[in-house]
Amino acid sequence: MARLAAEHDLEIGAIHAPCLLVTRRIWGTDPLEKIARAIEVARAVGARVVVMHPPYRWQQTYRRWLTDELPHVAARTGVVVAIENMFPVRVAGRAVTMHAAHDLEALERLPHVALDTSHAAVAGHDLVEIGRRLAGRLAHVHLSDNLGRGWDNHLPPGDGVLPLEAFCAELALGGYDGRVSLEVDLRGHLDDPGRLRGVMVAMRERVEASLAPQPGP
Repeated sequence: MARLAAEHDLEIGAIHAPCLLVTRRIWGTDPLEKIARAIEVARAVGARVVVMHPPYRWQQTYRRWLTDELPHVAARTGVVVAIENMFPVRVAGRAVTMHAAHDLEALERLPHVALDTSHAAVAGHDLVEIGRRLAGRLAHVHLSDNLGRGWDNHLPPGDGVLPLEAFCAELALGGYDGRVSLEVDLRGHLDDPGRLRGVMVAMRERVEASLAPQPGP
């Protein structure tokens, strides 16, 4: 990663610990070990944020770590561990909560949060309102659009119904100084490199324009 970043004159702003089903055994199965390894990688490449999914309800040791240890990690390591907002899943037509920190009240008790806009939509949060309420704790943003139909889409900005321009404007007005990652599903464009590049350039320009501070009157 460091070699590629240097080759393309880029910085690595954040490291995402391996949390998904297909990466569940990467760096072991203990979430605290995953966090420790991700912090090592972040320090090695100069990233200041590690993004981690919240504990499942049955992960009691990890849940206690959020209260007892997470508030001290940044001072000890120089790396912020930001817990990502998740959402209930629907099982037989009912919303079932797997994660211990998915609702807004739980997120407000964490020292640092990574806000995923598509996840917020699935959880039924008002995007601008949750951005305002988490402003002092917001360490990273995963930006994508969503169709608003109750499932996770991760669409390019502008392809869904979320008020991303208003959300980004609020970030700028609030002095947010973290990174914004475009976390989008581009699998439908992989067979056309020209179209893929066009979509990537267009969404970056759109988001950068929304994040730019607006001149006063």
